[in-house]
Amino acid sequence: MTDYERGYAQFRQMVGEERVDALLARFAAVCPDFETEVVSVVGGRVWARPGLDLKTRSLCSICTLAGLGRVNALRLNFQMALNNGATPEEIFEALFQVAVYAGYPAMWDALVMLEEVLRETTADG
Repeated sequence: MTDYERGYAQFRQMVGEERVDALLARFAAVCPDFETEVVSVVGGRVWARPGLDLKTRSLCSICTLAGLGRVNALRLNFQMALNNGATPEEIFEALFQVAVYAGYPAMWDALVMLEEVLRETTADG
């Protein structure tokens, strides 16, 4: 199995069968090579590694993205964290770690986005 195939399967598991192709089309829209690299490297080489479960990887990713203020990736990773078994309460606790090390404004911005994601998730099903 290639890194791309492994990454595609990993993203399909984390974002859902019904959303994976739309997500990857967004990645490829401006630069097709970006989609190939994200799927191969992020999904196929990093997220598929043994050693951490997907929920833990999701919580680590959320903290990093919130601290850096990367809103597009943060929104996606909130969705993936919920799909990977993280509860809203666990995400809140992870964001308190962000507040301590990256600042309360970073946590606040992340909480605003999380609220949107939770509202969308509740509306979807």
